[in-house]
Amino acid sequence: MAVDQLLAIPANPKKKLHLLQNAPGLNPKTITPISQHGLLHFLQSIALKSPNEPFYIFDLAGVAALFDHWSQSLPTVRPFYAVKCNPNQAILAAMAALGSNFDCASRAEIQSVLALGVSPDRIIFANPCKPESHIEFAAAVGVNLTTFDSVNEIEKIRRCHPKSALLIRIKPSDDGGARCPLGNKYGALPEEISPLLEAAKSAELPVVGVSFHIGSGATETGAYSAAIAAARGVFETAVRLGLPPMNVLNIGGGFTAGPQFEEAAVTVNSALKEYFPAELNITLMAEPGRFFAESAFTLAVNIIGKRVRGDLREYWINDGIYGSMNCILYDHATVACRPLALKSNRKNPTCGGGRMYDATVFGPTCDALDTVLTGQQLPDLEVGDWLVFPKMGAYTAAAGSNFNGFSTAAIETYVVYSEEGNGTVLD
Repeated sequence: MAVDQLLAIPANPKKKLHLLQNAPGLNPKTITPISQHGLLHFLQSIALKSPNEPFYIFDLAGVAALFDHWSQSLPTVRPFYAVKCNPNQAILAAMAALGSNFDCASRAEIQSVLALGVSPDRIIFANPCKPESHIEFAAAVGVNLTTFDSVNEIEKIRRCHPKSALLIRIKPSDDGGARCPLGNKYGALPEEISPLLEAAKSAELPVVGVSFHIGSGATETGAYSAAIAAARGVFETAVRLGLPPMNVLNIGGGFTAGPQFEEAAVTVNSALKEYFPAELNITLMAEPGRFFAESAFTLAVNIIGKRVRGDLREYWINDGIYGSMNCILYDHATVACRPLALKSNRKNPTCGGGRMYDATVFGPTCDALDTVLTGQQLPDLEVGDWLVFPKMGAYTAAAGSNFNGFSTAAIETYVVYSEEGNGTVLD
């Protein structure tokens, strides 16, 4: 079971860069330091020498700054980065070097983390319903902490990994206005908790704690308080049933960097102080993904087609709904873009002060569903110009496909380290 203390991260930017440059999975020769507002210049340099293919820019300093912020705001809660959010090797390597643990949901995700030299006790197999072959793999490599919410799962774990410790996943009473609620699929109901704990006891599997997830991209942080209170009730139920005292609480994910996180941290800290005070010596963990990944990635796409209909400008780009922008459908995301007119207006590539037109932006596939933006204000661009999408690190390329032969997996990622972690700000 992962109980490591978070690693001490150097405060000096140069020391942080050195730490990350030497992390397993990162190549120092491919990490480009850039100035605080140097993203525009770097984007231009890559776009001008690229074969007009889409590409990502990943800012290591942005992730490092967010890791510091997490440690300061939720100092007692150990982050287990949700690999499903963005399994790009560069961010996995950065998170490992910074001291994060990992939330994995499959054999492949476990393998990708172990390949970086991460100890298996820094991984939770946080999928309440797992294929038996994946459970057997976890047993073989020493990933010994997992979640469950059904009797059937208890039986699978008993057969395939009898040495595993368990967290019972409960359904929160409130999904916090999440973009992607999870309670309809996962989490034990209140009336199911006692029977599940008794079933685990009969199977001689140790239930060491409680897990919940209010949903991805939550907006109403009060849901954390209610779920933490419910978790304390489960701890007490376990004692009444004669189980050994629990010592782990996993508060899941749902965190988004910015004002939502600030509010969530206050709510979580207050609830933990009330229901799980320090003297209980509980191991506290969470499964943030979006918090770390979203703002650290910027996507640049090339305009491959144009149509003019009166004052309407229609553009086709070489990534779309079946690629990185699947987040519009599956993550209920709202994306935004800025022009980078490197072909038609190189002297003023951001087109500042120019006339704007109503525009529609289509993806490259033959499906009309592949529409990325409508009613967008954009200048009069040409084929060969670029559009830049910030905050494209969460549930984007991770869920992309190869539909129509456009491969999301083929999109290259360039790694930068910006001053003050602001390289992803396009000014």
